[in-house]
Amino acid sequence: MSSEATLSAAARAAELRSALERANHDYHVLDRPTLSDAEYDRLFRELREIEALHPQLRTPDSPTRRVGAEPASRLEKTPHLAPLLSLDNAFNAGELRAWETRNARIAAEVRTAGYTVEPKMDGLAVALTYEDGVLVKGATRGNGIIGEDVTRNLRTIREIPLRLQGTAGAIPELMEVRGEVYLPLSGFQELNARRAGEGQPTFANPRNAAAGSLRQLDPSITAGRPLRFFAFAMEIAPGNRHRLDMRTQSELLRQLAAWGLPVNPRFRHLADLDEVVDTVEHLERERETLDYEIDGAVVKVEPLALHAELGIVGGREPRWAIAYKFAPSLATTRLTAIELNVGRTGSLNPYAVLEPVEIGGATVRLATLHNEEDIRRKDIRVGDRVLVKRAGEVIPQVVGPVVEGGELRREPFQMPDHCPACGTPVERPADEVMSYCPNGACPARIYWGLVHFASRGAMDIRGLGERTTQQLIEAGLVSDPADLYGLGVEQLLGLEGFQQKSAENLIAGIAESKDRGLARVLFGLGVRHVGETAAELLARAFGTMDRMIGADIDDFAAVHGIGGTTAEALAAFLAEPRNRETIAKLGLAGVRLSAEQASPAEGPFTGLSFVITGTLPTLSRKDAAVAIERAGGRVTGSVTRKTDFLVVGEDAGSKLEKARELNIPQLSEADLLARIAADVDRS
Repeated sequence: MSSEATLSAAARAAELRSALERANHDYHVLDRPTLSDAEYDRLFRELREIEALHPQLRTPDSPTRRVGAEPASRLEKTPHLAPLLSLDNAFNAGELRAWETRNARIAAEVRTAGYTVEPKMDGLAVALTYEDGVLVKGATRGNGIIGEDVTRNLRTIREIPLRLQGTAGAIPELMEVRGEVYLPLSGFQELNARRAGEGQPTFANPRNAAAGSLRQLDPSITAGRPLRFFAFAMEIAPGNRHRLDMRTQSELLRQLAAWGLPVNPRFRHLADLDEVVDTVEHLERERETLDYEIDGAVVKVEPLALHAELGIVGGREPRWAIAYKFAPSLATTRLTAIELNVGRTGSLNPYAVLEPVEIGGATVRLATLHNEEDIRRKDIRVGDRVLVKRAGEVIPQVVGPVVEGGELRREPFQMPDHCPACGTPVERPADEVMSYCPNGACPARIYWGLVHFASRGAMDIRGLGERTTQQLIEAGLVSDPADLYGLGVEQLLGLEGFQQKSAENLIAGIAESKDRGLARVLFGLGVRHVGETAAELLARAFGTMDRMIGADIDDFAAVHGIGGTTAEALAAFLAEPRNRETIAKLGLAGVRLSAEQASPAEGPFTGLSFVITGTLPTLSRKDAAVAIERAGGRVTGSVTRKTDFLVVGEDAGSKLEKARELNIPQLSEADLLARIAADVDRS
């Protein structure tokens, strides 16, 4: 696609984002809708189609990535005890079985360990903090790391206990309960009828009504709306003395209920995936009889010990849970072309150009094809009639070809050997399915990298959008993010559309971004596999960019929530001279390359790194980790040469073998507790 067409798409995407964000603000913050539902949906669908064509346009603040508006000015931000994770999706039984197969490669026992199925509520995720059983804080999900403090509003929901049931010794000193605030359908109808009678605008759907109600600045308004709550998870803070005797997700849910927290009574413990599929299909048929909206089911591996074994993908998605989404919309149309975009990390992203087709009330012209391997596996060819799927907020995707017997087909798709933007030979890492342009000077990579660096989720440079970025590049004023901080007003006045005031505003916006901190800088640099959550975790762990540059793959992999793939990508990025030069220039320009860090606990394990494997006799892995961290140690997920001790239980696997290869000392649960007790006795 030509650069002119790309710029046109970028400009239209920016226009759509602005219009949708204004509409979101009017609806969620002001409670005064200015767009009809139909018009909003039309603009939203158009933006989503553009982003399917240009994945790099899907900025962190795009309305397609989140629901609702920016926080109201008087809702304070507050960090969560641990990141709130997102879930991968499955849309049919085959994708659910593929999920189990992937997990079985890591832990074969998942096939026989059982599952828990819970209805997937279509509400608003929140986190409730309890200290000694008393509700002290409640927050929205936010970006998963930091949410909005809505404690006063959550207190108005009568189902949420202000004090948990049970004795003080039976409740952790500090924990965070995760759950979903929702509005029953009956309550939604009553609320809208009351608002209509008072001459107020009515809400579009229960989810938006719940979200708008919870984010009110006046708790009395929230109290007047019939919000409800279901709890589904908990996180216990490191350092708690209390140990909970739970080994499964079902036991966790029953414990929440015992404390007086409402739990969806339709959760089920099932023996295997066949029972899961039957239960999910039954739940889908039953959904119309419920007094609340659900859009799927959440399937979780039953044993909590396997949650730690399976881990998290990219610091964002747990392998041990998946969202089974209901009723995707399907249609058949003609695939007219397969085209490519080059992303900010150099990835070559194929997409499908389709004959326009109506799917679920939206006209679809473009669809994702994921990668070359996906195209080859599905045997998708230009000219085929193809099955296209839309579901919820998911970008349309090509499911596969619809081929009739004897039909002549074109040749299979081949990924080009050279980058379509700069002509550099492409690379295909052995352990990845994507092809990449390795040229850091590729014009497409530079352009989208700068757009990403200035985006709201990264450095949030006000006034620096896609069109201005293109102007700066074409004028030869910038070639990497650090160049932005050397710009002056006089240089901008030479560009079309800039006047004195607009030039001064942009320079001020660039200067203001210097103090965003390490996490935002790291995310803004566009390191492959490092999203917002991973950047936040890394910034907290290392504190400064200098420490990160001095670290290696093992150091990065040792950060809880950072996998091996992310660690390798980050190490490779920081080893590249061009990237180091950019980072050095950012530092010289006054960009803050540090983050605030909490002081670690002190104890007998201070400075020591532990890995836990197998099933311990009395402690869960989480309890063992809490004990280690309370004693000053650090628990990681991978055995490396920097691991100091491996805590070993029954049925230990590959981690024990690797520890033996590296001559890493092993501790039993008794050994671990004895070392902690010895220090207590000395003190």
